[in-house]
Amino acid sequence: MATAVFGRKKHMTQAFQDDGTLVSVTVIEVEPNFITAVKTAGDEGYDAVQVGFGVVPTRKVNRPHAGQFEKHETPPRRHLKELRNVSGEVGGTIAADVFEEGDKVHVTAVSKGKGFQGTIKRHGFGRGPVSHGSHNVRAPGSVGASADPARIFPGQKMPGQMGSEGVTVKNLRVVAVDVENNELWVRGGVPGGKGSVVKIQKAGE
Repeated sequence: MATAVFGRKKHMTQAFQDDGTLVSVTVIEVEPNFITAVKTAGDEGYDAVQVGFGVVPTRKVNRPHAGQFEKHETPPRRHLKELRNVSGEVGGTIAADVFEEGDKVHVTAVSKGKGFQGTIKRHGFGRGPVSHGSHNVRAPGSVGASADPARIFPGQKMPGQMGSEGVTVKNLRVVAVDVENNELWVRGGVPGGKGSVVKIQKAGE
């Protein structure tokens, strides 16, 4: 079964390795994920656990979720998400201690939204000439043929919405596991801004 947990991106900092080198790390807050439901291949068609995390006032929880939390005697949680192919029992928790220093993990989150962007920023196109009266400075250039086929093929790299999509960064190394503060330190950057919900899964599972 896979090893995974949900957390929240806090900030980036630096950490010294055993050989004395300084590396950039991302600090991820991993509150204990309360298991609120277990789904099996026999009933739902797949194996998964539903987990709740993130403190929220009771008055902000809708009635179906409030009843579910009350049934399992767990405090209300802001988020309810599923972890596929993860084992556990209702009422149990998944915390940062499921990982160890040196583990390789995949981190998934929604990237920062950049809004509507042109081809230079969105796809890395080169700009046009800026001298001799040229007006094609940041325009994408030719995007289609002439009379035949007289249309633009789907999939062309064009201006459009950039960011705000699911991104997975693979094989990041766990630098430290702080069980007391519910923190997981991983080397390098992870998608999303501060406070973003991230999924951390052990590589190879």
